[in-house]
Amino acid sequence: MSDARKLSAMDASFLYLETPEMPMHVGSMAIFRLPEGYKGDFFEDFKAMIASRMHIAPILKARLEKAPLDIDHPSWVEDDQFDIDRHIFRASLPAPRDRATLERIVGWMHAKLLNRARPLWEFYVFEGMKDNEIGLYSKMHHACIDGGAGAALTNMIYDLTPVPREVEPPTERAKVDQEPRDIAANLLDSYQQLWREPFNASAAAKSIELPRSGKSDLGSILFDNAMFQIENAIKFAGNVPTLLKSVSDVVGKIADPKSRESLAGMMSPPTPLNKQISSERSFAGVSIPLSRAKAVAKAANGKLNDVVLAISSGVVRRYLIERGALPTKSMTAGVPISLREEGNTDANNQVFGMICSIATNVEDPRTRLETIIAQSTKSKEMSHPLRALMPQVQNISMLGAPIMMQILALLYSRSNLSDVLPPAANITVSNVPGPRQTLYAAGAELLHIFPVSISTHGLALNITVQSYRDQLDFGFISGANIIPHVQVLCDMVPDEFATLEAAFAPPPADVKGAAE
Repeated sequence: MSDARKLSAMDASFLYLETPEMPMHVGSMAIFRLPEGYKGDFFEDFKAMIASRMHIAPILKARLEKAPLDIDHPSWVEDDQFDIDRHIFRASLPAPRDRATLERIVGWMHAKLLNRARPLWEFYVFEGMKDNEIGLYSKMHHACIDGGAGAALTNMIYDLTPVPREVEPPTERAKVDQEPRDIAANLLDSYQQLWREPFNASAAAKSIELPRSGKSDLGSILFDNAMFQIENAIKFAGNVPTLLKSVSDVVGKIADPKSRESLAGMMSPPTPLNKQISSERSFAGVSIPLSRAKAVAKAANGKLNDVVLAISSGVVRRYLIERGALPTKSMTAGVPISLREEGNTDANNQVFGMICSIATNVEDPRTRLETIIAQSTKSKEMSHPLRALMPQVQNISMLGAPIMMQILALLYSRSNLSDVLPPAANITVSNVPGPRQTLYAAGAELLHIFPVSISTHGLALNITVQSYRDQLDFGFISGANIIPHVQVLCDMVPDEFATLEAAFAPPPADVKGAAE
């Protein structure tokens, strides 16, 4: 087990939070078009291509290995029984074999837990769709990956031309098990390294790496955890000046009356969307033009993410008005923010979130977007000091925490607390930037990639957006007991966007005449 890699506290938390009603995997529903006259077997071609490129993303061959008695976070180890036929499946799509049917099946499949005895991912290929289209539903546990690192997997699956590129085969790497004397020698080297610069804590924090046994017996886990705690303590000491500044900034913002007003605006009113969810999901996708959405953002002096929030706000507002359930206070959105530095493709989670008011109490679409831009700016200012704290928090490890967290997650799931506690946010809205150029997989052109994300107790509706070429692909997912047919919200998106676009860029007076 010399290649074992322990999960960070943040990665492992997605395992502990998972219950039968609340799977913690993310995925996508991609739509491809086969070239005219295609005579091959796309499923077999796609599977063979993935099999030849597995070494590009080693996490795809890693399975979980639990610590004895669940006293520490589990580790990723290479699955010595890996079989690609347990992960890529030829799926059946019943008549009429259209996207609406595919969306219903994807919603049903996304509610099913992944098998933790194997690497935590699955692909399903749906052939025989109309217009020569192919559907690909993929899911991967959030413990493996986040949206930023997911872009690294794009390099493995997709090509820039219809002809798949040649990928160099993996190079053999010898596995070396450390003997106790090797660990002792490495520990001595690390000790000397630390004291070479005793007064430069920040340099030590960046460079110190204590040895690990990498084994799974109880004694080795206790040793590795001790090394981890010492290493973290040293790194924490090196970051004390940054942490003190962050704490000072947080206290300063809380003391500022204007900031207290911002905090009050982030309080979420109760809505029908903030209830206990069932073990069923409803999913649907829709697209709008990316260039036009950016034009609205520019006209409003905002960002693309503000336009996504405004569209989401308008859609949810319409939906709740129709049901007489729109709260008088503005609703809020939980918005994930990536901490990933540019070029970082590590297969782990580097993310935290902010709460943003989405102005559902504002009727005029222009004023609503302008209010969202102002509120989003305030939310970013409030959350900015916390960014420096997150890297220190995300790797906290306490012996016994895994079993305790799993018990608490199960109690929360079974107690219906989400029906009575004030919601942290009303909906989740995430915007993931994607490639602008056309991509291909096994010769088929990628047309759309609709995200399929996570619904949780108290946060039934998740709206995740992926940009691709000149389009924004919206993926709506909800607990089916809360919104049985989330397609209803998807159908509102084009009209809501058109209304928003018209509010900032009214069409010329002669458009009607030109159309005639």
